[in-house]
Amino acid sequence: MSISHTRIAFIGGGNMARSLIAGLVADDHDPAALIVREPDADKASRLAAAYGCRIAADDAAALADAEVVVLCVKPQVAPDVCRELGLALPEPPPLVISVMAGVTEAALQRWLGQPVPLVRTMPNTPVMVQSGAIGLHAGPGTSAAQANLAEKVLRAGGLTRWVDDERQLDVVTALSGSGPAYFFLFMEALEQAAIDQGLDADTARLFSIQTALGAARMAMESDDSPATLRERVTSPGGTTERALAAFADGDLTGLVARAVTAARRRAEELSQLLAEEQ
Repeated sequence: MSISHTRIAFIGGGNMARSLIAGLVADDHDPAALIVREPDADKASRLAAAYGCRIAADDAAALADAEVVVLCVKPQVAPDVCRELGLALPEPPPLVISVMAGVTEAALQRWLGQPVPLVRTMPNTPVMVQSGAIGLHAGPGTSAAQANLAEKVLRAGGLTRWVDDERQLDVVTALSGSGPAYFFLFMEALEQAAIDQGLDADTARLFSIQTALGAARMAMESDDSPATLRERVTSPGGTTERALAAFADGDLTGLVARAVTAARRRAEELSQLLAEEQ
């Protein structure tokens, strides 16, 4: 079923809201059905000019006829924003989707002041180019139809996957939430290694990026695992085998595991700190 006329209110008009609005409009969503509550007047007017969405003067206006509310504010201001929002929620409350990192469902329900159908998500920055990886978890009391609606909204930003346990969103945060930085770091290192060995900077940068893009596309479009694809480009006694041996000597696999573990633990710590906000 199409959601092109579903009334969606975005609370916050920053990069994540802009990205989802851009994706929805590109998917032929009716811009007039998208409403944004953004206190920065300049930012709000730029969104309206770029995508044709409506701008709400206050929370009540944003929520008046909304079927979906997407929370796109910074986690640090979430307690105050949610408390104010809770006062304006209609009855019955609309589906609430949170894209805020580290803010638990229990904390959101407490700050909103009443039970609401809730889907918590963990998108990553490639949502800005509609190529995100987005983890979702449905809170208690959220119907299958509402979960399906949330997924359709988030698909405007990229690939979506559900997790069964909310705590798994901390793993998603460590994998794909922080993950773009890991790949940027690897591209940066690969580029610099090529420059150090005589390749000009422009070529090193373009080839590093294109190689990453090509490998990712092959992995996405192939039925084979990354391990199998790696084996296919590793000729015995060849250059790739020698390079992979150097990675193994440096314990690259172990290093990645430690990095992801560190990111997951920090996500857990931040979630706990935010959950303690009264």
